[in-house]
Amino acid sequence: MALRREPTARQMRLGTEMRRLRDAAGLTGREAAALLGVSSVQINQIESGLSGVSEKRLRRLAAHYMCTDEAFIDALVAMATDRTRGWWEEYRGLLPTSFLDLSELEHRATYRWDVDFLHVPGLLQTPDYARGILGYRVPELPKNELDLRVRHRLERRVIFEGRQPTPYEAVIHESALRIRVGDRTASRVQLTRLLESSEADHITVRVIPFDLDGFAGADSAMVYAGGNVPKLDTAVRDTPQGTGFIDSEAQLGSFRTLFRRMEAASLDPERSRDFINRLAKEL
Repeated sequence: MALRREPTARQMRLGTEMRRLRDAAGLTGREAAALLGVSSVQINQIESGLSGVSEKRLRRLAAHYMCTDEAFIDALVAMATDRTRGWWEEYRGLLPTSFLDLSELEHRATYRWDVDFLHVPGLLQTPDYARGILGYRVPELPKNELDLRVRHRLERRVIFEGRQPTPYEAVIHESALRIRVGDRTASRVQLTRLLESSEADHITVRVIPFDLDGFAGADSAMVYAGGNVPKLDTAVRDTPQGTGFIDSEAQLGSFRTLFRRMEAASLDPERSRDFINRLAKEL
């Protein structure tokens, strides 16, 4: 099997989980390789995402690692054997890999949470709003690349369509709703889109108002995607080095707690809609 030149975040996650299972079993890469009758180099390639692993080999390794969590093993097998090429593949080589990794993560998520303080979350943005955000970077993007990024962002809304849309919850601070990325008309259209989206059964929008007492969580922006099992959840945060995909169990637990705090601090969905509607009428 040819080695991958650039593993996706999902492929690297599978390798990471296989390494964690081996580490938990107290085995070296050489010892794991001996169990399969392969070289330690091949084990390293699997654990780094550079090479795939068959269902048979994955289940043999899991058994040798004394993993008894069948739901987790089945989820790993699904990651290893799913060869579906998603819509985002048409952008490969045209957009940064992190854009595609996020699209795949969203596509496979069992639910999705967003917390944002400066902008309306990407999945809820209008074309003009998205263009304003993506076009503000320095150096300025060429028009054709900006168009690609806007189109890609809008296509990500596909997770809300179809017979089984992904459950989605967004907690948005009032500051994000008041910042005018475009002019007054564009801002009004964006708030209206937000209201329309929140009417869907699978989309919940909550607002944290400025006048909330005792709120000190303004650095808590996040994206959180649920996996087939909680161990395979993923948190996403932007860093100075780029998009960071977080998958350690301890950190994921912290992010789940943090989201529940943001949820508890926000207005309920009905009051949030009234709040957004009032802001739209002020424009």
